[in-house]
Amino acid sequence: MSNRRRKHHQHHMSIPWHEFVPEDDQILAQKADLEAKSAVVGRVGLMMLACGTGAWRVRDSMNIMARKLNLVCSADIGLISLEFTCVDQNGHSHTQALSLPTTGVNTDKLTLMERFIKKVNKSETNLTLEEIHNELDKIQNTKGNYQPYQVGLAAALACCAFVFLLGGGPIEMLGSFIGAGLGNYTRRKMLDRHITLLACVAVSVMVACLAYSASFNLMELLFNISSRHEAGYIGAMLFVIPGFPFITSGLDIAKMDMRSGLERLAHALVIIGVATLVGWAMALMVHLQPEDFVPLKLTALQYFLLRIPASFCGVFGFSIMFNSPKKMAAIAGLIGAVANPLRLELVDIVHMEPGLAAFFGALTAGLLASYVYKKMHYPRISLTVPSIVIMVPGLYMYRAVYNLGLASISVGALWVTKAALIVIFLPLGLIVARILTDDKWRHCN
Repeated sequence: MSNRRRKHHQHHMSIPWHEFVPEDDQILAQKADLEAKSAVVGRVGLMMLACGTGAWRVRDSMNIMARKLNLVCSADIGLISLEFTCVDQNGHSHTQALSLPTTGVNTDKLTLMERFIKKVNKSETNLTLEEIHNELDKIQNTKGNYQPYQVGLAAALACCAFVFLLGGGPIEMLGSFIGAGLGNYTRRKMLDRHITLLACVAVSVMVACLAYSASFNLMELLFNISSRHEAGYIGAMLFVIPGFPFITSGLDIAKMDMRSGLERLAHALVIIGVATLVGWAMALMVHLQPEDFVPLKLTALQYFLLRIPASFCGVFGFSIMFNSPKKMAAIAGLIGAVANPLRLELVDIVHMEPGLAAFFGALTAGLLASYVYKKMHYPRISLTVPSIVIMVPGLYMYRAVYNLGLASISVGALWVTKAALIVIFLPLGLIVARILTDDKWRHCN
């Protein structure tokens, strides 16, 4: 009875993919009927969409599979849904609409899917539909690489490094380590129980802020530290930054996938809005203020040398949060250790505007990711997004909402403008890198 009730309350019904396979499951996929072949094309697109990649890559994968099955495919792709039509050589068509219950990011499954698509593309399709679905079953049922406590530690490492890159010192870094670790652990446990996304964001931010406040008060009691160090609580909540939808929205809009791009942008803005509003409310409740960080007594050379390992740790931590294998996460970390210090040095040494510096940082990350892609075939998006997530101005976004909440409209608008310029320039850098290095992405035919 309990199992039946649980299934009854599933809002999104699961699709029995194997029921589309003909009774004679030894028939080659190319010789199957239109409905069965269309189901394979749709499943490939839906699995790619579930990994968090953009509409262009989803459509490209569907097209490759469709061509191998002697079909023509036209797809309209959003954030969690897609509608597509497959047409066979006889002019018959079959249309389907598919959707996901939620959105997320899984770079490990994305890598497995891209390898599967490349294998299909390079060989004659001597597989039956049953064999194709079995391969897709293996990928879909692949478990996550990390336990909740490991994902919590990854967020702790990333946010700890993030705070240093923003100008914080050891006290802020320690508080952020504790707050972000507990906050992301809470979020992961809630996601594992299929709690709705915005509730996960709100509760995890609350936990992160409370954990930072408690650890700060304890350090203040034991070591009599200055109250100015309380500003580090912002870093404890930066693990909720929606880097993937932010960046893929820009890439989709650049390729005229407006539906997907705008839906992803709206999704990212909703997450940021909820996170910053909850953070603002918690700050008022526990009397925390986003003041400037206490200046560190470091030389320009010391800053530069410390920014390299901090950038590596930040990107590595975010990559682990996206379920990247350790090797992929380390490579993304190395890319970030080049691109992010370059961005910061352009601001500090050359006095370049932060938005323009973000463009060059993202461009560098995109070019390095393209080089790694040609050598190791890791998906570019799995390397570029983690390496530039630490460039997303989460601090600016929070300060904008904080000041707007206090009716300081002019100050809030200033922070909104600063954040918007950087957010716009980040995907532009990746777009230019893709145009320069990816012949297939460069054209629109």
